[in-house]
Amino acid sequence: MRSRLFYHIIWTTRGRQTRADAPAARFLQRFIPSVARRERSRVLAIGIVATHVHVLVETHQTTSLPRLVQRFKGGSSVLINREGHSSNLLRWQKGYTIHTVGPRGLEAARAYVLSQDRRHPDERIPVALATDAAE
Repeated sequence: MRSRLFYHIIWTTRGRQTRADAPAARFLQRFIPSVARRERSRVLAIGIVATHVHVLVETHQTTSLPRLVQRFKGGSSVLINREGHSSNLLRWQKGYTIHTVGPRGLEAARAYVLSQDRRHPDERIPVALATDAAE
């Protein structure tokens, strides 16, 4: 029987400054699932606002969570800044929050991740940013 491991991962911009803009968000929507696939994981949903990112992910039992998050955060900020995917210098705060999610809580977690622009209307980025990877 295959283990199904689900995590809700959240990280913020440095100082929780409003640094993520529409080009950065579009880049993150492509970059995060690409990194996840290379780390034997699958993104189920992404929610991005100007100060933080939420990702709901399913991982393989051998996936290293610290490595996965480091690649999400470190890789994205390097590429966004170096390749000019944002008009803002994007830096992430040290650390992250991670919650395990059971199969029964998956739909609620997905809805929560996808609702970030409604939960934080003053931090909404003026493009469609919630990505439901199950669509």
